[in-house]
Amino acid sequence: MQSNKLYVGNLSYSTTREELNVLFSEHGEVKDIKVFEDKGFGFVEMATQEGAVKAKEALNGFDYKGRSLKVDEARPPREKNQNRGGGGYRRY
Repeated sequence: MQSNKLYVGNLSYSTTREELNVLFSEHGEVKDIKVFEDKGFGFVEMATQEGAVKAKEALNGFDYKGRSLKVDEARPPREKNQNRGGGGYRRY
């Protein structure tokens, strides 16, 4: 694992930052949390790589609020490509 930042998916829409902090802090110090409540996912940044590995191993597939969590290393954000086409039909 290269990063301390974890993607957390399949969250209940009612899950809060505080709840994730309690859950993840059992496996190491939590540095930052971002939750997208209306999307059902978020990101948890652990203070150390060791903590991130422990949290991923313990919580991936863990049943939380009746849902099986998906925990994985977060990927870096995609670059926004300004030259992307709209995909529409063109007439010449």
